[in-house]
Amino acid sequence: MKTTITENQKNVAAAMHLSTFAKFFFPFGNFIAPLLLWTFNKERPFADEHGKEAINFQLSIFVYSSIIVLISIPFVLLFASDFITLIDTFNHSVEITSIKDLNSVSGYIIVIFIAAMFIIGLFIFELYAVISATIAASKGKTYKYPLRIPFIKTTSQVQEMDKGINQSKNEHVN
Repeated sequence: MKTTITENQKNVAAAMHLSTFAKFFFPFGNFIAPLLLWTFNKERPFADEHGKEAINFQLSIFVYSSIIVLISIPFVLLFASDFITLIDTFNHSVEITSIKDLNSVSGYIIVIFIAAMFIIGLFIFELYAVISATIAASKGKTYKYPLRIPFIKTTSQVQEMDKGINQSKNEHVN
């Protein structure tokens, strides 16, 4: 019942994870490229598992990024209005700008800085996870992305193999 994973399957699975970097070359490349590779290789359990994982993780990263942006939008809009007021103040009275004018803007700058740190942290996390998944796939191992939301249900090939082994053991015992 042991299934062997060929070098081709390992390479295709690794390519699925690496193809998520296509987003740096064309919009939504992180969804389109792994989806195409996964679609053409669904019949192979190892490639199917890695394709689902790659797509689930990219959708999860999209959701997390969207949440950060949606939370930041009100602060950015408020900052923009205060920034325009601050520029007007500087233009009309260069000599009479008070610390109060600068303090009202500094809070928004801090909020925008925190949001930027979350986005940068999410980006670094994504790089780490995709590279780890690629390495695992190239070694013929399954990989579960951390913090992924299972939009597409996955059944680990290792779990299926374990179930098959346990079932055959139970049949021999009975």
